[in-house]
Amino acid sequence: MEASLAEWTPRLEEAARVLASVAHRTPVFTARSLNRRFDSELFFKCENLQRAGAFKFRGAFNAIFRLSDEERGRGVITFSSGNHGQAVALVSRILGLRATVVMPRDAPPPKRRATEGYGARVILYDPRERSREEIARTLQAEEGSVLIPPFDHPEVIAGQGTAALEFLEQTGGLDRLLVPCGGGGLLSGCALAIKSRRPSCAVIGVEPALADDATRSFRTGVLHTVQHPPTMADGTRTPSLGRITFPLVRAFVDDMVTVREESIAAAVRLLLERLKLVVEPSGALGLAALLEGAVPRGGRIGVLLSGGNIDPAVLREILAAAD
Repeated sequence: MEASLAEWTPRLEEAARVLASVAHRTPVFTARSLNRRFDSELFFKCENLQRAGAFKFRGAFNAIFRLSDEERGRGVITFSSGNHGQAVALVSRILGLRATVVMPRDAPPPKRRATEGYGARVILYDPRERSREEIARTLQAEEGSVLIPPFDHPEVIAGQGTAALEFLEQTGGLDRLLVPCGGGGLLSGCALAIKSRRPSCAVIGVEPALADDATRSFRTGVLHTVQHPPTMADGTRTPSLGRITFPLVRAFVDDMVTVREESIAAAVRLLLERLKLVVEPSGALGLAALLEGAVPRGGRIGVLLSGGNIDPAVLREILAAAD
């Protein structure tokens, strides 16, 4: 799909209208102690407090809401390590659809339980043996369900971009926006939103150094892949950017940076200690970039906290490591 602001801006605005009455308008937190520490004016957009615990609700609702009655009757299917699966399951319950989620066996147990709790059928697989896309498409062909992919879908991307539209409205403007990156749905959606409203704001994607496919793709212009990266940020374990998100990231994102696992853990701890927020490792990547000095300080910096669905066992390990 062509990377054109003129084409995408109406999609974003329509997504904002669709989500206005169903998605939480998540709060923006600040902390004077962190402003002093980083010599910046920091704003934290709390998508960890979104419905289903992550920004994924926005894209899932926007995409599923737009299905025809005939498509809704066939049910939906997706593949996800957790947050998108939860979102699709919740949206399907809200709209009265059947939902199937293909999920890796090593997905965080709380994310699996929540997905099942919302009423979805969960199909587990071993990512070392088969790809989730292959399994989902086989089931889709057999059952006739509609595929709602986790990031590489125009209405999913537009839905995720509404988080940045809200962020700008709540802060009055930003100089830089730090956004976690997995498959690029949130990053590309936010970049489109920012460039349509405040072109001077630099959009910076952040991913773990152990899962740096998007950063390498961004810098080289060639799509790179990382299979099963061993990062604690499970929401970024997608193998690569998508057919739609790759050109959007290249066109509208200003920079990409990577962070070490130690910085991710430190960011999770700092958010808990200073802002009293439970944020999963993937959601804490923006603050990790500040801690590591991977992005410039100064000015008004937005940090998008993308999710809060952390495995308690992982949280215990992160907190214990600081003792």
